[in-house]
Amino acid sequence: MVHLLFLHETGSNNPTGIPSDTDKIPFHPYYTIKDILGAMLLILALMLLVLFTPDLLGDPDNYTPANPLNTPPHIKPEWYFLFAYAILRSIPNKLGGVLALILSILILVIMPLLHTSKQRSMMFRPLARC
Repeated sequence: MVHLLFLHETGSNNPTGIPSDTDKIPFHPYYTIKDILGAMLLILALMLLVLFTPDLLGDPDNYTPANPLNTPPHIKPEWYFLFAYAILRSIPNKLGGVLALILSILILVIMPLLHTSKQRSMMFRPLARC
């Protein structure tokens, strides 16, 4: 933004030596009014959409009555939470499932901290080479 401001105030570097005063547009009144007008039109369009037709962009599934016994079909779990869903569903006790989930994440955090060996190669570990 500062670059554009200085470009409109001082002009660009002109290698031909021709003064570029005629190419400069006054920055403040033209672009400021243009940006404010564009922002006001955008806010007006958004307000018209929200206030007059709030359901235009909505999902019709939001108006179906919910069944508390199963998950709605349009809600699909993300793939990176599947391990958490599997742990929580496999343990019937809620507290036990939450503890198992916390411990499974804790294992992932602790594993890099357990590797304290100074050796980085497999040269002196003959059992690991088999």
